[in-house]
Formats: sequence, structure tokens, C-alpha cells
Amino acid sequence: MKKIQSVCNYCAIDCNLDFYVEDNRVVKTVPTKGYPVNDGFCCIKGLSLDKQQKTVKPNSLPKIREKDGSFRQVSWEEGFQYVADKLKELQARYGQESVAGISTGQLTLEEFAIFGHVMRNYLKANVDGNTRLCMATAVVAHKQSYGFDAPGFTLKDLELSDRIIFIGANPVVAHPILWGRVRQNQVPDHKIIVIDPRRSETAMNADYWYGLKWRSDLILLYTIANQLIEKDYLDHTFIEEHTEKFEEFREFVKGYTLKRSASGTGLKEEQILELVELIHSGKRVSFWWTMGVNQGYEAVRTAQAIINLALMTGNIGKPGTGANSITGQCNAMGSRSYSNTAVFFGGGDFTNPARRKRMSEVLGVGEEMLAEKPTKTYNQIIEGINAGEIKGLWILCTNPRHSWTNNETFAQAAKKLELFVVQDIYDTIESAEDCTVFFPVVPGLKKEGTYINLERRLSAMRPVLERGENEISDYEAILGVGKALGMGDALKVWETPRDCFNLMKECSRGMPCDITGVTWENLENSHGIQWPYPEGKEEENREEQRRLYGDGRFFTPSGKARFMFEEVRENPLPTTEEFPYVFNTGRGSVGQWHTQSRTKEVRFVEDVSVKKAYLYMNTELAREKGIEETDEIRVYSANGQNAVFAVKVTDNVRHDELYAPIHYIECNKLTPSLYDSYSKEPSYKATPVRFEKC
Repeated sequence: MKKIQSVCNYCAIDCNLDFYVEDNRVVKTVPTKGYPVNDGFCCIKGLSLDKQQKTVKPNSLPKIREKDGSFRQVSWEEGFQYVADKLKELQARYGQESVAGISTGQLTLEEFAIFGHVMRNYLKANVDGNTRLCMATAVVAHKQSYGFDAPGFTLKDLELSDRIIFIGANPVVAHPILWGRVRQNQVPDHKIIVIDPRRSETAMNADYWYGLKWRSDLILLYTIANQLIEKDYLDHTFIEEHTEKFEEFREFVKGYTLKRSASGTGLKEEQILELVELIHSGKRVSFWWTMGVNQGYEAVRTAQAIINLALMTGNIGKPGTGANSITGQCNAMGSRSYSNTAVFFGGGDFTNPARRKRMSEVLGVGEEMLAEKPTKTYNQIIEGINAGEIKGLWILCTNPRHSWTNNETFAQAAKKLELFVVQDIYDTIESAEDCTVFFPVVPGLKKEGTYINLERRLSAMRPVLERGENEISDYEAILGVGKALGMGDALKVWETPRDCFNLMKECSRGMPCDITGVTWENLENSHGIQWPYPEGKEEENREEQRRLYGDGRFFTPSGKARFMFEEVRENPLPTTEEFPYVFNTGRGSVGQWHTQSRTKEVRFVEDVSVKKAYLYMNTELAREKGIEETDEIRVYSANGQNAVFAVKVTDNVRHDELYAPIHYIECNKLTPSLYDSYSKEPSYKATPVRFEKC
């Protein structure tokens, strides 16, 4: 029996696991003892990765849809050539931007990079990822406030903080290993504080819960800032030496009074003042946010309002502090830095002459081959398909028919495509129903690459099982299409994931996310390595858990963090007399993951999960409407769609709120085509609806 250490590719914690393998079969899975992230623990999803052993069967070959709707199985070479020819044909007929791609936050760093090279550099097409659905807000907030997408914390900070404030985050369910770090906190008199409209599982385990009205976070955060200023609960030295635009911010928040905030949030003035005092009384205050903030129509400014609180109180860069974005998917950080979508590999603008020259040298191609601008965003791609402007789409490891907001718009788009390539480990996902080509690829147990977790830690995915006949990885599928396109020498240094990793190291040289000191070999059987980790500075970066900004230096031209702010917008999609309730969404259980494509294989999860779509309704509202537990209701959305849900009655949601888990396709049938102005992340969390009993 042999033991192989690899990474869990579900959530952004990136737990490491030891797989015990005999006769090419996983016989035991054990969380890696001593790994800084999970240290011998993981959730049911990671422990169940061995269930994907049989996901891809031997003789896995691509399928091409015939005119009669049936599929024809072909060799990989024929599949690559067919897709390459169709991509070139569509571009010749309709223009370069008539083809597009959508990737995910679950591929390896190397797979993101080669997809960006083939699609963005060579074809000059647009490629976005479903990191747009969860982390785009944090990316933009970091870049505008810090000068680079660089979250500064380490998970150890959860154990060192005396005020742990979760805003729109539910780690008990969504990130249980992160919550385990909270439970390990031994700081005397530490407090766990939750700001969330719903009394979530995390709120139930908190010392304080502030159940504010939906989408009123920004009013509350600006009011807290105003109160901190009025009471002089500030770190004046930090503000003066390490920030910009504070005086403008001071004047701006004067308009956010206690009275205004109480009216807008539904909280009492005394509660807001209590929260202000909790922040002030903390010596090490950490603010943590995730999808409840990110997925809103003014999400970037909300995230930055959290950052502002950390800056003005000096709670950043020190142990147990920070304005800390909790990432969603396992390699969203890899996607953000190395997908070649919004920035070059390793960061940097497409229009920067120095970066273009550097990329050209590293990749061994002329500057004219490099992408020239950031990609069209996810919503623009879907809208472009429905407008008849985009004719070909290649999606990898994602299921937008289910997960995209207002998902019927994707269903319409899929039927309009002349080429629709779905590359996945399952041909049963909803998005595959209308594909014209299906590329079956192996799961993480059978491939190699690199992942970057929410605290910037690189870890190694290494093959646990040998592949069967005709089984290939995502990397090899993309490389195959690239060669069939005729890229030739432009791919000569991309032959293997290890080659690609070395390219990305060189692309990162001198950037904030510098990983030039990391080697492919040293990542294996390691404790992971956080970036930055530049070559020649390995000794000074030997600590396994490092945070950024301890020196007060940020990545802006001045080296100072910026206070970013803007007046609270009027809700563009408010409740009305016709649609008087709010439809909120989020995770349902620890075992479920996104669209359940993968977790449906986990028997335990299947056994304890509700098979049909359901939602939570307030007890008093259910009584008023004559609805009892398990009754079915039809929910009508302001987006024009409707769906049926079973009802679970609870006191943990507001009277005028319905809360539905995201794991059922009915959920995002109802969410609107509404996006943050800066990040273009969908506003999933507050859809006006009405309902009637079935």
C-alpha cells in the first residue's frame, strides 16, 4: 500500500489529504496531520473524494452531436480537430470575439493558464470564470483599496483575534475547517459577532447576532465608521502614515447617522452603538466576509466599507486582525492571478508596455500574440450569445445552466450556439444537455497541478490513481485543441503542467504574487507555501503562516491603502406591492456543494439531503398564509420566472424573507440579471418575490 498526499479540490480551504492506495484503488483517506490548514481534519466532502474513483470509466472518448441529435463517439485527435476547426470557422465568419470560454475556480493553476494562452492570447477570444459569481467583488475591492488582489491574512488569525466579526458569512456550513479554527481560539474574553439577515448556523453559535434588513450592510458599515470617528476610536498614526483619502471619508460618513441607520437596517440604535463598542474594545479585531457581501448590486463598496473599518482602527497586518475575504472555490485564487482574463499571468495590465515585453520574453511569443484587454465579463458573454454575437462557447468544470443567475437566460443561450463544448467529469450535468461536443476528463484523483487557497497558500495536486485507457486531463484536452489550432511553437514550452508551472513562476517574478522561490518538487508532500515567495528570499519567508501589510506597505503607487466610498444606492430592484417578499440564497448543508454534480456521488450526503428544492419561511408568515411544514408553494420572481419549493418553517429567517439553498436548479431560476457596477458579480441575495400555496 502506498500513501500519496494531495489536495482537496472542493472549497478554498484546500485541505491536504493522505490517500492510501492499493491495486490502483483508494482504500483509505486521512486528512494530512501537521498540514497548516487542516492539521488532521477535514469535512465530509474531502473524506468522500475517493467516491470519484469510478467517475470516468475506461475508454472515455469525446462525443460529437450529429444533426439528428444523437452523439457519435470519436477519437481524441478527431475531437480536438473538430473543435479547433469549428472555432476557426466561427471566427472567420463572425469575427474574433464570436467565440468565448467560461472556466471555473476548480481547475488547477496550470489549466487556467493554458486555457488563457489558447483562448485569450492565440484566439483573442473572451474567457471568464465562475469566480465571477463569487470572488470578483473581493478582487476589485482589493485592487482599488490595496493596489493588488492580495488578501493579507492567514487562517491562524482566527485563533488570535479577540473580536471575530463575520459579515454575510456562514463558515459553520460553508467552511467548516475555518470554523474549526474559530473554535480553537483561546484568547480570553474573545467574542464572535455575526452580521446577517438570517439567523444562520454561525449566528446560532455566536456571542452577538445583528439581524439587519437585507442589503442594508453598507448603511450600517458607514454608520459604524461615523461613530468610530465621532468617538475618536481611531488609530491616528496608522491612518496618517499608511492610508489616503481619510479626511474625505470623514466628511462623507457624517451623513450616516444613527437614526438613518436604524431606519435603513431595522436594527435599534442601541444595537449599533453596542457593535461600535465591541469593535473599540477589541485589541485584535478581524472582519471576515464572503458571499453575503460579494453577491450584491453595490458589493465592491460594501467590501471596501469593511476594509475601511480595519484601516481606520489599525486592525490590519497584525496577528488576529484584518479585513479578510473568505474565498469560495478551491482555486479561485489561482484563477484570479493566473487565468489571463482580467490581468496578465501573475498580474499586471494588458496595456502596460513593460508587462507586455516581459510576457513576450517568458512565453517566447511576439507581443502581438498577447491578449490586449480584459475579457468581457460572464454576463456580457451570456448576453452576447442571446444577442447573436457569440456563436461558440467552451465551458470547463462548471455548470452555468444551474448556477448562473436568472439561469433560464443560459438555457436560451445554449440552444443558440453553433458550437457548445462542455468539458467535465460528468456528462449528466444540466449544462451538457444541449452541448454539441462533450469532452470527458479525469477528476482530481488522476491529475497533477497546483492550487492556491484563500490565504495565498500553494499546494500540490498529485495523481492518486493511474488512468484508464483514453483518459486525459483538462490540461491535455486544452493542449490538444491548441495544437489542432496550429499554434505550433507558441506551445513548445507548455507540454506538461510542470512546464506551465515554471512559466507562471517567471511571469510572477517581481509581482506581489511572486512565486519564483517555489519549486514543483518542494511542493510535494509539503506544508504548502504562501505567496509571495520570491527566489533568493526563501529564508526570510520560512514561516509557514505569513500575513501581508505588517510593515504598513500596500501595493498602490504611494504604498498607502486607499479609503474607498460612495453614496449608498437606491435599491434597483426593491420589493413592491406585487412582490412583497425577499428571496435570499446560500448553502444548505456541509455536505452539499454548488450544483451537487460531485456530491451526489457521496452516499452519506445523498442520504441526508432533501431530494427536491426547498426553502425556509418564517413561522409567523407561514401561520398567516396557512402553510405548514413540507407544504409546497409556487414562488414568482420579479424576473418573470416561477418555481415550486417545499417549505421548512423556522424562526431563523425574517418575516418577509424566504431563504433557499443554492443546490437546486429552481433557486437560480428566480434570481435576477442584476450586477455590481464594478465587479459585475451577480446580485443573488435579495430578489423580490411573491408566492402562493400549491
